[in-house]
Amino acid sequence: MSGSEVTRAGLRGHRPGREAAVGGDGQRPRRGRGGEPTVVPAAQPTSYYGLPVLNQVVWSATDIAGYLFCGGLAGASSVLAAGAELTGRPALARAGKLTALGAISASVVALVHDLGRPSRFLYMLRVFKPTSPMSVGSWLLATYGPLAGVAAATELTGRYPGIGRVATRLAALVGPGVAAYTAVLLTDTAVPAWHEGYREMPFVFVGSAAVAAGGAGLLAAPAHQAGPARNAALLGAVLELAATERMRRRMGELVAEPYQQGRSGRLMRAAKVLTLAGALGAAVFGGRSRAAAALAGVALLAGSACTRFGVFHAGRASAADPKYTVVPQRARLNQPKG
Repeated sequence: MSGSEVTRAGLRGHRPGREAAVGGDGQRPRRGRGGEPTVVPAAQPTSYYGLPVLNQVVWSATDIAGYLFCGGLAGASSVLAAGAELTGRPALARAGKLTALGAISASVVALVHDLGRPSRFLYMLRVFKPTSPMSVGSWLLATYGPLAGVAAATELTGRYPGIGRVATRLAALVGPGVAAYTAVLLTDTAVPAWHEGYREMPFVFVGSAAVAAGGAGLLAAPAHQAGPARNAALLGAVLELAATERMRRRMGELVAEPYQQGRSGRLMRAAKVLTLAGALGAAVFGGRSRAAAALAGVALLAGSACTRFGVFHAGRASAADPKYTVVPQRARLNQPKG
């Protein structure tokens, strides 16, 4: 209520700009005559006709989350394979090379399946645009894939070992970029649960990739050669869990909500439990028992996959509900300037 009244001379007591306050979080409650609060509830954040503010995430969860997981597994496995080769652990090196080739092949298949036609992937290689994560990522995949293939082929055939060593080390140089660029790809969108994690998401993905590669190494290599795999799993688990927690805290309670509720919340909790259990199992029992190492490896791989699927579904949930876009925008507008 404004307190103005209509007279023959016009409105008396009218104060322009004071009548239509936008509702939403952080706004002062509306008051009636005498300063009493009105019974009208605060406006809820919404959009025109109740439609989402953002375009919806239409990517297939199986294709894109699988692409995120397999790419990380491949890149980190190449790094692990090169380290194992340099330190005289042939079984672990062989496992890393074969895992890298299988994972990057699955990653490209998932990406092309989501694109619909293989030619669409090739179209992205017509130019190189450093400011486009998709362009950079396409060239990383196109560079890394053949290197991983040569490293694995020479390992399987035993021919041209010199070329194989060079390919293994070059793949290890490109591997971290393959493991991390998908985080930049997601955070470069307007989806709140992805975009607001732009500082920590690359660390989450790199840690998750190391966890997956360590798990694959524990599964495939004998215990006496799997020391680097155990170390990768431990370091990756610490990095992933610490970066994930920091990301949620910095985002704020509202924007981080999809990481704690619904399907994405369940996946992220499962990722935390599986990653912790796998890392502890690898550290305590991995060097003593082959069966324990294998169980730890399965838990680590499952935990890394849950992280990627959890991040994907959190983004989908935050794009579907206007409050994750509208409320933070209003909060930024209401912050005092200067």
